[in-house]
Amino acid sequence: MIELQYFDRSDFKQLIHWIDSPQMLMQWGGPQFNYPLDERQLGQYIEHANQDHSDHYVYKVIHQVTGRVIGHISLGQVDRKNKSARIGKVLVGDKNLRGQGICRLMMEEILKMAFDKLDVHRVSLGVFDFNQSAITCYERVGFKKEGLLRDCRKIGDKYWSLWEMSILDFEWREKHN
Repeated sequence: MIELQYFDRSDFKQLIHWIDSPQMLMQWGGPQFNYPLDERQLGQYIEHANQDHSDHYVYKVIHQVTGRVIGHISLGQVDRKNKSARIGKVLVGDKNLRGQGICRLMMEEILKMAFDKLDVHRVSLGVFDFNQSAITCYERVGFKKEGLLRDCRKIGDKYWSLWEMSILDFEWREKHN
């Protein structure tokens, strides 16, 4: 139903359109980016991505039936020595498709890449504690909560807490083979 393809400059405008507030930017990109998101920041984001031995891979999500770009996801902090990586920048951008299992499909595809192609042992991610739909999705795929980073990000006058989650290769294989 979905396919991951490398994110490139032709995808910038769509992603910038989806990231329409400082809160959305923090949820999607964390402190790495400044609002408003712009092409300069995205150019730096993909500058060294998607090469044979990159430490990060950046994808757009294509709906196979319509051919439309519907989301975004990345696999970063690829550490080949310690066999680990980190999922980030998870976004189902088309709001009409949220709640239909697209995020689960995205996670399964990126985890296949991590465990089967890159042969990592551990994949981690961070998710804000109020994003219950994302937490539920990640747990269904097999992620486990490791710990809560309390009040780790400041947005306006409020602090947000972040769950650290991970999945190990044998957990993935038990659940998906």
